[in-house]
Amino acid sequence: MTDMTNIPALMQDIGARAKHAAAELAFAPAQAKQQALEAAADAVWAARADIIAANAKDLEFGRDKGLSDAMMDRLMLNEARIQGIVDGLRAVAAQDDPVGQVMEEWDRPSGLHIKRVRTPLGVIGVIYESRPNVTADAGALCLKAGNAVILRGGSESFHSSGAIHACLVQGLAAAGLPQDAIQLVPTRDRAAVTEMLTMIDYIDVIVPRGGKGLVGLVQREARVPVFAHLEGIVHIYVDKEADPVKALKVVMNAKTRRTGICGSAECLLIHRDVLDTIGQGLIKALLEAGVEVRGDATLQAIPGVTAAQDNDWGREYLDMIIAARVVDDIDAAITHINTYSSNHTDCILTEDDAAAERFFQRLDSAILMRNASTQFADGGEFGMGAEIGIATGKMHARGPVGAMQLTSFKYLVTGDGTVRG
Repeated sequence: MTDMTNIPALMQDIGARAKHAAAELAFAPAQAKQQALEAAADAVWAARADIIAANAKDLEFGRDKGLSDAMMDRLMLNEARIQGIVDGLRAVAAQDDPVGQVMEEWDRPSGLHIKRVRTPLGVIGVIYESRPNVTADAGALCLKAGNAVILRGGSESFHSSGAIHACLVQGLAAAGLPQDAIQLVPTRDRAAVTEMLTMIDYIDVIVPRGGKGLVGLVQREARVPVFAHLEGIVHIYVDKEADPVKALKVVMNAKTRRTGICGSAECLLIHRDVLDTIGQGLIKALLEAGVEVRGDATLQAIPGVTAAQDNDWGREYLDMIIAARVVDDIDAAITHINTYSSNHTDCILTEDDAAAERFFQRLDSAILMRNASTQFADGGEFGMGAEIGIATGKMHARGPVGAMQLTSFKYLVTGDGTVRG
């Protein structure tokens, strides 16, 4: 039995086993990985009653901790959401295997033939907060890309993650793959996170997925490379050439469909020319839907709008709250977004191609959208089956991180007794 009190020893053991599993997974046949994920999907569905029972314990823990309604919604699993987890596992299983794909190949005048081929990264550490479905998504994507993974879920989702993880391990066993390929850190102790961040001998990359506190901690203290998933400070700019019907549909969906996800809109920017038409309509519709609108001085003239404070700009609410302000033109909108954005997802509503092009060119968020709900900022919606996070940095992976982004590459060079002159 592992000693849960000696966290460094516990984590070293998990790391060593992950490294050993990764060496085997690197050349596991595509068929075996697909079989493992399909068997895991079957196992999750078969265990749905147990998973929901485990989730009830987590919900009770969350209530005792005083989690907000939006955070409780992120945590909650029901049969429909478990079906979503199963669908995600099957979608990743069905994807083309990225490992071994030839990215480029060419011949050199020297007689060398060179191929660039996709390879796994090795061992991935995923540190995430409340959403238990991340356990399945992250486990599946890492496995698909031939990586071993060490999962450290949030303390809120401890029981749900454990129940889902057990199903992933069943899938590995069914396919004859090493069961240490997907490990879940078996303690809520925060020391396990600190330990992971410095395990340079065992972990090749860390993916933090959660709020500013978690990602900030990881970025400050990690000695292992990081794919940061920063918070989603998502802006929607309503241009003077916006279509009123599209604007209403997109803004309402982007804010209210699910407020607790990272693609949820947090700030609305309205062009002064459409303030009295589209702008008024949007603000009233948001207020009627129960959204608290924190507006600038101009928007405070609309009954029901509360005054925005300085700290409302660049804030991720993950709740039925939106900041809103009037801007003089598209460049003022771009300046505001450049000042407060987290480089996650930003959107323009316009029928003017030149305005959309300017917005796309001058902003550098991982995802830029036009006339579409920012709730589509999601690997599943991008056709990646699932995602391990939305990378907001610029190195290696950017935007939704799917199986393809969890690979590196190597060069395979072939000669025929070829020597360099």
